[in-house]
Amino acid sequence: MIMPDYGKTKKACYMGFITQAITANFAPLLFLKFHNDYHIALGNIALISTCFFFTQLLVDLFCAKFVDRIGYRVCIVASEVCSAVGLAGLAFLPDILPNPFMGILSSVIIYAVGSGLIEVLGSPIMEACPFENKEATMSLLHSFYCWGAVGTILISTLFFLLFGMDSWKWLAVLWALIPAVNIYYFATCPIKYLVEEGGGMGIRELFRRPMFWLAVCLMVCSGASELAMAQWASAYAEAALGLSKTAGDLAGPCMFAVTMGISRVIFGKYGDRMDLMKFMTGSGVLCVICYLLASLSANPLAGLIGCILCGFSVGIMWPGTISISSEKFPAGGTAMFALLAMAGDLGGSIGPGIVGRITQFAGDNIRAGMGVGLVFPVILLVMLFILGREKILCHR
Repeated sequence: MIMPDYGKTKKACYMGFITQAITANFAPLLFLKFHNDYHIALGNIALISTCFFFTQLLVDLFCAKFVDRIGYRVCIVASEVCSAVGLAGLAFLPDILPNPFMGILSSVIIYAVGSGLIEVLGSPIMEACPFENKEATMSLLHSFYCWGAVGTILISTLFFLLFGMDSWKWLAVLWALIPAVNIYYFATCPIKYLVEEGGGMGIRELFRRPMFWLAVCLMVCSGASELAMAQWASAYAEAALGLSKTAGDLAGPCMFAVTMGISRVIFGKYGDRMDLMKFMTGSGVLCVICYLLASLSANPLAGLIGCILCGFSVGIMWPGTISISSEKFPAGGTAMFALLAMAGDLGGSIGPGIVGRITQFAGDNIRAGMGVGLVFPVILLVMLFILGREKILCHR
């Protein structure tokens, strides 16, 4: 009897998270190019990211209700198809449609559907595989989003330096090849379900559990703490240190992603020797320190170091919460993963918006924005403390 090759499933999930990183990070590198070439107002440019994250939220809701009926394989293959079509469409639709902005937005929405499906399904597909030390495996899986983000920024920056910004459409098509190839891997790799069809917990049943509410709150704060710093790290580097846009991207969000990936790889490699709750609590304390450095330090370099180290501090939060939830709710099924992803996306939408609004009200003082953003890692620490104290609830 031939044993299923779950290593192929692991590779497919890794490529899926790299695809998600490409869809999240490629278009923002082109915002000014879109503005100059297609004469799109900056206010409309800002809608691109909003539509991306809002579409992911809708997909999260869809997954919670319908994915188990449709099937994992159909949905995960569809995720790669949408990602490939959306990225390739970015190169063509703006010139084909009468309104270039609608072409960009259509492409973004298409690949956001793919990204949302990957976000929800990648974790349960990996969790269902018969690997040892599931917590470490989950952390390593999520590290590939970080390395995908780093690769997207670095390779795109190098490509633009070599071939010029006018060649961006070729790069969009090249990036689309990654999900296109992964269609084959997800179509042919072995895929198991965490629970039998119809055996997963429903949305109402999950929300009756106090422990699940704690996990949801933790995911909201994790997403807010991560994205509030990640999306403003470049602006912080430019404003505090006077760096150029390219240098700011490399010193800010790129290094943030590097340290976040390092955190996930460390737990992925040595997780069998570590206590997940202690690792998460220590990371939460570091996150608070990082926000304090970014908001209060009179030394700009110290503030930038706070921004960069914040990536390490938030790295374990998202996969760690998923691992804890999977352990406490083994019958949680797709609905649990979808609701947790939705909570993380909600935090990722709220966090940067609040920091940006406070920064504007404070006369473009980004330190003031970071100071208010401190509330997210503080609440995150409180949630971790309660989660550690209330483990007994999950056994009721």
